Amino acid sequence: MRKQFAVLGLGHFGGSLVKEFYEMGVEVLAVDKDEEKVNTYAQFSTHAVLANTMDENILKQIGIKNVDHVFVSLGENIESSILTTLLLKELGVKQVWVKAINTYHQKVLEKIGADRVIHPERDMAKRIAHHIVSEKLVDYIELSKEYSIVEIIASDKIHNKTLEELSISHKFGCNIVGIQTNEEIKISPKPDEIINKGDILIMIGKNTDLTRFEEIGV
Repeated sequence: MRKQFAVLGLGHFGGSLVKEFYEMGVEVLAVDKDEEKVNTYAQFSTHAVLANTMDENILKQIGIKNVDHVFVSLGENIESSILTTLLLKELGVKQVWVKAINTYHQKVLEKIGADRVIHPERDMAKRIAHHIVSEKLVDYIELSKEYSIVEIIASDKIHNKTLEELSISHKFGCNIVGIQTNEEIKISPKPDEIINKGDILIMIGKNTDLTRFEEIGV
C-alpha cells in the first residue's frame, strides 16, 4: 500500500510541501483553519480540510489516525504546534515531523514525542553558507549535530586514483557512498572504482572528518 501523508498548516513551508507531494504524485491531506489557504491548496491535495488541529474529535473525524506521516507546520503559533503534536502522538500517528520556531520549541517537541523536528530556514542557511564558503562543496545535508552527507568535487589531487588507493575511510574516518560522473551515479562503489577530476563524491561521516578531508584530502 502507498503511504499516506498529511500536512497541518498551509503557510509558506506547509503549502510548498503539499505542492511537492502533488508533483510527485503522492496522496496528501492538507489541513488549515484558514479557509482561503484551504481553497488555495485544494487543487494540489488529495483532500483539503478546513479544521482546527487542536480539536481531537476533528482530527479523528478526518481520519488522521490512518495517515502514515504527518507534518505539522503551524507558523509562529508554538502553543498550537505543541498541542497538535501531542494529540497526534496520543492518537497513534506513526511519524510526526514538526517545524520548530526556535530551540526552546524544539526541546518541548522532542520531549512530547515528535519523531523529527525541522528547521527549514536554519537548514537552508547552513547549506548555502557551506556551499558559498567552499569551492569544492556542492551540497550539504545535516543528519545530526555531528554527522552529515556532503557532495564534494574531486580535484587533480585524487584524479585517476582508485578508492582503495585513496583509503579515505582509514585516513579520514568518512565514507564515499556514491560517485556521480556527469548524469550517472554509482551507489556503493567498489574499491577498484577510479575517481576522475570533476566527479562528485557523495560522502557521509562526522562533520570534523568531512571537513578535514575537504581541506587536505581532495
